[in-house]
Amino acid sequence: MGMPLELNTMIVTKGREKREEDNWFTLKKDGYRLYPLDIPLEVKKTIEGDLIGQAVVKKVEWTNGETNLMYQLLSLKSTN
Repeated sequence: MGMPLELNTMIVTKGREKREEDNWFTLKKDGYRLYPLDIPLEVKKTIEGDLIGQAVVKKVEWTNGETNLMYQLLSLKSTN
């Protein structure tokens, strides 16, 4: 039996990101998702939404059908 896995090349927050400190954020996503580490990725609130900024994923952790993501925001394009 296979494990469903999604490969993501963009961080879509849907407003559920949590600021840890300074420019460090965590985000929980349903399902198992794989993100490239240490490569700048676009950050958007929704898939079709405007670009919020760029971030680098530093940690991806899979537990109980969820993906826990830690990323560092590198640049901010818009606050809305």
